Amino acid sequence: MAEHNDFGVSGERLAKEYLLSKGFVILKTNYRVGNAEVDIIAEHKKQVVFVEVKARRQTQYGNPEIAVNRDKRKNMKRVARSYIEKHKVKGEVRFDIISIVFPKQGNPEITHFEDAFFLR
Repeated sequence: MAEHNDFGVSGERLAKEYLLSKGFVILKTNYRVGNAEVDIIAEHKKQVVFVEVKARRQTQYGNPEIAVNRDKRKNMKRVARSYIEKHKVKGEVRFDIISIVFPKQGNPEITHFEDAFFLR
């Protein structure tokens, strides 16, 4: 596997561990509809949470979360609508972003943006 793919997988693994430590239940990972994907689908406090994970080694070009642009949000919403319909989700849903920066030294820095955007 390419190094950038390994890096992405390690970011997603760290995000899952973080979510589990906060009481989330992981329902699905890497859920795809066509060419669109949501990294993590979880349940937390009776909400279904669609999570995009972005990781970077440095922030000189901006924090990881800025990569969740309009097209990425649009694709996540498409995947979410499909998941909601297929799994007959009746409760609330939300979209979160987990941003991870892996500094050269020290522990990764995790920032969790809850309700980062809305399904419309």
